[in-house]
Amino acid sequence: MTYDFDLIAIGSGPAGQRAAVQAAKLGKRAAVIERRRCVGGVCLDTGTIPSKTLREAAVTHAVIVGKGDRLPGVRREERPTSAQLLAGIDRVVAREMEVIEDQLRRNDVSVLSGEASFDDPHTLVIRSEQGTRRVTAAHVVIAVGTEPASTPGVKADGEIILTTDDVVRLPRLPRTLAVVGAGVVGIEYASIFAAVGVHVTLVERRDRALDFLDREIVDELIHQMRNRNVTFRFGETVESLAISEELPRRAVLNLESGKRIVADMVLFSAGRLAATGPLNLPAAGLAADARGRITVDAQFRTAVPHLFAAGDVIGYPSLAATSAEQGRLAACAAFGVDAGPLEPHFPIGIYAIPEISMVGAPEHELTAQRIPYETGVARYREIARGQILGDQSGMFKMLFDRRDRRLLGIHCIGTGATELVHVGQAVLGLGGGLDYFMRTVFNYPTLAECYKVAALDASNKLRA
Repeated sequence: MTYDFDLIAIGSGPAGQRAAVQAAKLGKRAAVIERRRCVGGVCLDTGTIPSKTLREAAVTHAVIVGKGDRLPGVRREERPTSAQLLAGIDRVVAREMEVIEDQLRRNDVSVLSGEASFDDPHTLVIRSEQGTRRVTAAHVVIAVGTEPASTPGVKADGEIILTTDDVVRLPRLPRTLAVVGAGVVGIEYASIFAAVGVHVTLVERRDRALDFLDREIVDELIHQMRNRNVTFRFGETVESLAISEELPRRAVLNLESGKRIVADMVLFSAGRLAATGPLNLPAAGLAADARGRITVDAQFRTAVPHLFAAGDVIGYPSLAATSAEQGRLAACAAFGVDAGPLEPHFPIGIYAIPEISMVGAPEHELTAQRIPYETGVARYREIARGQILGDQSGMFKMLFDRRDRRLLGIHCIGTGATELVHVGQAVLGLGGGLDYFMRTVFNYPTLAECYKVAALDASNKLRA
């Protein structure tokens, strides 16, 4: 049978974009379908790129306020406006959109605008303001990403009741903010707003935040956020959400424990759902779970052999970087190209203030697996670059196997953590260990010196 395209990616975020480009590089006819106002998906529109641009503005403000005494003549404004914080987002998004559009154009990938749904396993119906069209494909990669879960009781209005998609269009900066959900996004936004002087209350039904991370690192993050007047309500569940009748209108959260929280705004970040609802999956022979996610195998192939799924729509780890690689591997698998499985040692970055990054296993996992390990720790206050940056609380930790000195994990909190971790990722992926760090020379003064200091610490412990 002849198809319009060899591969169509539904969604132009990191997974769909990379899948289509990889197919094109294999000489195949490829297209992406995007229903949003721009290519790039949630990642570019309301997610990764806008939120990290907002974070950078908050960090800049915090640095100016924190170093006002050290920099004579610097103007210290205690609270920026929302317009000031969001000012750089449109510029960054526009530039990134140009980059993505150029990449798709250079690789002859067609961009089809509209909302897609399956008519049969090889046929997609695309509906847009211009009308309806049908396209066929030999292979389809489902990369539709996610959308915010609905708020309980009251629909999000983008002014008082916010979802994570609303933050990058914030009309004003609140004085008080309640954040529901201490997952990655909730923690990131709570720390960002706290850094610019907003009093934040974070509500989380579990007893700990970010339990997949190293616990010592998370404890340090919570400590630093508390120092910025973030109040944590762990083990609490929101029973109802409402908006007060009297002026000024405020968000009212009633917790199951009987507590009541009143805030200028509430950000509901207790999970996202895969945006598979409009796809009419049964017509393609597929089904999604209760959260809209699609099950795939190691090659990202669904239960229907020519249909693949990649990115946030398949669940963990839901990172932009891993989503892009999943999309590439899915396209390779579709055309019989052996590209291997997704590498197990991928970095995780939490863009809170301060930022966190890790690769490899945390201590509690090694303990559960009964793997004997030793730690090597470096603190930014001991590192010349840490002093220059004014970061006294950053911490860097490596874990080594006591039996063969092999590197098992890297965990870091502090300035540049998401960049610093990549040296350790390379050593971990290549099977290296303590001896490499003991022999290697790092630039001085840099944060990379943490590797040497932590290695010496681990060596001393092992020798003892």
